[in-house]
Amino acid sequence: MTPAFARPATLPASRLWADAPILTGIALLMALGCLPILSAAAFDTRLFQGDNIWLKPFKFHLALAIYTITLAYFARFMSEATRASRLWRNYLTVAAAAIVAEVVWIGGAAALGTASHFNTSSPLWSGLYALMGVSAVTLTSVSLVMGVSIWRNQSSGLDPALHLSITLGLILTFALTVIVAGTMSSGTGHFVGSPLTDARLPLFGWSREVGDLRAPHFLATHALHAVPLAGLIVTRLAPAQPIRLVWLAASGYAALVLAMFVQALLGLPLI
Repeated sequence: MTPAFARPATLPASRLWADAPILTGIALLMALGCLPILSAAAFDTRLFQGDNIWLKPFKFHLALAIYTITLAYFARFMSEATRASRLWRNYLTVAAAAIVAEVVWIGGAAALGTASHFNTSSPLWSGLYALMGVSAVTLTSVSLVMGVSIWRNQSSGLDPALHLSITLGLILTFALTVIVAGTMSSGTGHFVGSPLTDARLPLFGWSREVGDLRAPHFLATHALHAVPLAGLIVTRLAPAQPIRLVWLAASGYAALVLAMFVQALLGLPLI
């Protein structure tokens, strides 16, 4: 009898708490943290580099909420033994502490009306920036560890193409983010060049005059969404050669991110 492979479905929140309580808790904490930040932005009209000082903390809370709830969902495709292990729980505890440290650092800098990233104005801020770099790698590494774990779990019940797309998306999230973010953090800012005006893309805020490393960084961090989505589409619309198409989609996405990365390094705007 041909095995019936499962497809991801929307399941109750109780399943998220059961499979990944730490990740689900952090996702909830980040989401709830958006509320006081929005309140602060409504009453505190100070600007930093042309934006409300609370915009950056809000973006990071939202991004980390999406990241961690996505990981919490994918955790169900790891083996039960791995999820229940003390090593895994301890590792997630460290990652959760890194996430909290990141938002406290960014929020604290906003409250003081100064920069968090690229702030080397004093030994204290320089030390915090370096320490938060370690925290960023730690929290991003969860996608790599989960990707490898799901890859090795052949009893996930997933369609093979979808199983492959989830693992590749998680692994690419780490690999591409480390490349782009590592390069960006080693410089003095996310711009490559000096913009003469405030011409930026709506919503994203990326420069329309010079290279902006935030564009490839954004796509890099969302590989864990884009590649599994491609896998889901392939399993439903092109079942003839799904594995090959998933590899093609993952390779194409990585190539797109790297092309945008090179374009930014050359000082060229996305648009």
